[in-house]
Amino acid sequence: MNPFPQMYCLLCHELIRTPIGWKTLFTASQELFTCSDCEVKLEKINGERCRICSRPLQLLEERFQHGDNCHDCVRWEEDLNWKGYLDANFSTFLYNDFFKEVLARYKFRGDYLLAKIFSLSMKEALCKITFDFLVPIPLSAERLYERGFNQAEALIIESGYTSTPLLTRIHSEKQSKKSRSERIHLAQVFQLAPLIDVKGKNLLLVDDIYTTGSTLRHAAKLLKEAGAQNVQSFTLAR
Repeated sequence: MNPFPQMYCLLCHELIRTPIGWKTLFTASQELFTCSDCEVKLEKINGERCRICSRPLQLLEERFQHGDNCHDCVRWEEDLNWKGYLDANFSTFLYNDFFKEVLARYKFRGDYLLAKIFSLSMKEALCKITFDFLVPIPLSAERLYERGFNQAEALIIESGYTSTPLLTRIHSEKQSKKSRSERIHLAQVFQLAPLIDVKGKNLLLVDDIYTTGSTLRHAAKLLKEAGAQNVQSFTLAR
């Protein structure tokens, strides 16, 4: 039996060429989903980050840094309507042009298999976070029908974890079409699912991308008001 079966990159569809060595022998059973070229293009966030949202501070002008926080998070925390609801966000990748294209294939063109690409990175991140439930950011029924699957829930499942759908979503216009101000002042778009008590629980919201933080804070606010002790989030990209 060939210990090195042929595998093809899920992004560029080229054959994944694995160099032979001791590391290869010990990981031969581990399935690979990307080639080395595509893996490099998925840039990971390194260095100092905003303490709240994971924004890489080295890519931010000094005037938009306030200690270990970015200017956006300072504005969120200065607003008494939003202060303290989202305790922290953890992101793995930079939202560069390559990631943007990958996300479009995954999220809008229904390429479910791409969730497998992020499973290892997500496992590594979640091992460092304490939580009782993993809560996917939900889609409205209309959006779920349109896309075929919930991209946040798929990430949880493909990473080997259990998804706990604590929230449902009211249908609204796509967030990508709204300005930052419109997102911030949006009426509550989430509702609590019945029968699950979140009092005193540590919850981790899961979504694909952190943009302004509005979606995650709307969800966190509802959960904190329902008694959750701590609400953090994990997103693939920032």
